[in-house]
Amino acid sequence: MVAAAGVRPGELVLDIGAGEGALTAHLVRAGARVVAVELDPRRAGVLRERFPGITVVHADATSVRLPGRPFRVVASPPYGISSSLLRRLLAPGSRLVAADLVLQRAVVRKYASDAARRFTLTAGLTLPRRAFLPPPRVDSAVLVIRRRN
Repeated sequence: MVAAAGVRPGELVLDIGAGEGALTAHLVRAGARVVAVELDPRRAGVLRERFPGITVVHADATSVRLPGRPFRVVASPPYGISSSLLRRLLAPGSRLVAADLVLQRAVVRKYASDAARRFTLTAGLTLPRRAFLPPPRVDSAVLVIRRRN
């Protein structure tokens, strides 16, 4: 997923709902400047220990302040915050450049079919339930968001 996102060394990347760092590890290897957002205090602690070179923000992703400079998101956020998170990322004034988000497949289909003026939204890779621990009850896919020039 990180390779498909085209993350480049030095890019500012938010990993929202970072958990214990499954995606974070790949983002660090890609050379990104990672900001991991995690609500669970235990998991936030694990992230700090496992990845001392990243910024860990222990907060609710729906209320965390977004960067004031260009950034991208590569994340598997909690499904329950998908709509509110997408509204924030796509809002006027957002400095979002690109996002690759693992979401419920139904949400990806809905947003990928919506027209957006400043962004293109497309459905990407479908992920099987067995790719997650614990496996969710719904299918997942990647929503690919890119800012239009």
